[in-house]
Amino acid sequence: MEFRTSIKVNKIEEPIKHSDELMLIGSCFSDNVGARFADAMMNVMVNPLGTVYNPLSIASAVSRIVECNKVQAEELFEANGVWNSFDFHSRFSQADAAITLGGMNAAIEAAHEHLKHCKWLFVTLGTAIIYSRGGAVVANCHKLPAAQFRRRMLGVSEVEDALKGIISQLKTFNSELKVVFTVSPIRHIADGLEQNSLSKSTLRVAVGDVVAQSGSDCRYFPSFEIVNDDLRDYRFYAADMVHPGEVAVEYIWEVLREAYFDEQSQRVIERCERMTKRLRHRPMSANPEVVAQFRADTEAALSRLLAEYPYIARYFRREK
Repeated sequence: MEFRTSIKVNKIEEPIKHSDELMLIGSCFSDNVGARFADAMMNVMVNPLGTVYNPLSIASAVSRIVECNKVQAEELFEANGVWNSFDFHSRFSQADAAITLGGMNAAIEAAHEHLKHCKWLFVTLGTAIIYSRGGAVVANCHKLPAAQFRRRMLGVSEVEDALKGIISQLKTFNSELKVVFTVSPIRHIADGLEQNSLSKSTLRVAVGDVVAQSGSDCRYFPSFEIVNDDLRDYRFYAADMVHPGEVAVEYIWEVLREAYFDEQSQRVIERCERMTKRLRHRPMSANPEVVAQFRADTEAALSRLLAEYPYIARYFRREK
């Protein structure tokens, strides 16, 4: 007797290799899954311009990266003692406008070069609700008063147009790139569960239509369905009852890994994940000889790993 409806994600014909370069862009769920790619020591870039939730802002971010469209000083505004851009996350905001501008433009350049060589782009759609100011859609409101923004729900056709624009632009920029869309399982409940349901449904219908029309280089991964229909229990959420908990994210990563990676890459991932845990571990010993031996063993194990898979060195260069 079965007591749950497990989702079966079929293995893809051309799986991801551990050596492939990837980018993840979209809602904060991209950060959650992106951290798993990073722990596997893969050459991944996650939300280079910051977290982005709605399809129009994601399309705008991709366009800026592809065109290497630098931020101009007049695009910045000062609020709460720092300089901001409506297109960037607050992690770029600094008290000095020049530093803010420099950080944003450095991120654009790095993302442009990375995406140029990427094999895979994962796009996570968070919400169909957009906020606009002066007729322009914003990616981040930077905690300005709500009265300054106009809020509305996108229609299915508007989401489809945005996603088709992303695919079209990427095909010209990097013909080898494969795109994976997913809908974030994170619940946007500030406006009520009814609005969240309508928003997620809008995204899911649009993605389904676009993927069906786009061929083998574009696919859908069911993050939303895994949490809501497979796990289907509040114990898999964090304490806020909004974000998937650690167990849920790990389960999604396992499903993704099984379906999207070849067997060789999965074995390398397991080794790299163990090495990542070892590198983060701090020996619980006051004995300096024990500590020194642990560090020596770790360095030796890492050297062996790098000798077998020299491309992993890119991960450490990125971490610095």
